[in-house]
Parts: sequence; C-alpha cells; structure tokens
Amino acid sequence: MIVDGRGTPLAVCVSGANRHDSMLFEDVIDAVPPVAGRRGRPRRRPDKVHADKGYDYPKCRRALSLRGIAVRIARRGIESSERLGRYRWVVERTHAWFAGFGKLRIRFERQLGTHMALLQLACAVICLRAVDRFC
Repeated sequence: MIVDGRGTPLAVCVSGANRHDSMLFEDVIDAVPPVAGRRGRPRRRPDKVHADKGYDYPKCRRALSLRGIAVRIARRGIESSERLGRYRWVVERTHAWFAGFGKLRIRFERQLGTHMALLQLACAVICLRAVDRFC
C-alpha cells in the first residue's frame, strides 16, 4: 500500500499471503495515481519513496531509479531503522486504520473482487472520517 503524507491511501495491491512485498514493488509503484499539487499537468510519479529494510534489494532500487524517483530505502545491516521512523509511522497508522475493520484484518473472502471492494469501502470510510475530523 502507498499512502501520502497525511496517511490517505493512494494505491492498494493485493497478493498472496506467502509472497514477499518486494515481489510486487514495481506493480505498486506503477499503481500510484498522478500526484497533484502544483500548477500544470499533475506529476505521474512522486519525487521520492521511503521504504524500510524489507525493500533493500537491487531490483527495487533499480525500479525506482529507472522511473526517476529518489531512493530512500534503509540498508540492511548498515543503517538503523529508526531513521525512517518519522515517515514510517504514517504507513503503520494507516495499517492500524485498516485493522479496525475486522474483515480486513484476516482475509476470509476467496474472491479477490470481494476483498478489493471491502478495501475500497474501508478507504472511503477512512477518508470520510478524516474529512469529518478536519471540518
């Protein structure tokens, strides 16, 4: 899952439970919608991506470099995981919001379409709660 700085989910991809996250890294990066915020045409890619040590593979770094995205991935065995803490909490908080929906905590649905529908509904509820809180 990719979230923006406020924790709003931008892209959600579903895979099997036994697949490593780095295997779908390129699919998730390509699923990010255009990034608005400046005048003119919205940017297609973010400026940089923060990731934890689970994505410290040459394949993941190469995928970001080819797309012109700055790489901010902690190195295994070299860097402390605490340096990404201020960015990582946004993702962890969003995962906690999803965990608040019991059906999404453990996937019971066999059909991917049903599970994706529940994920999108949860995203809509999370965004609605954020709008209610700010207004």
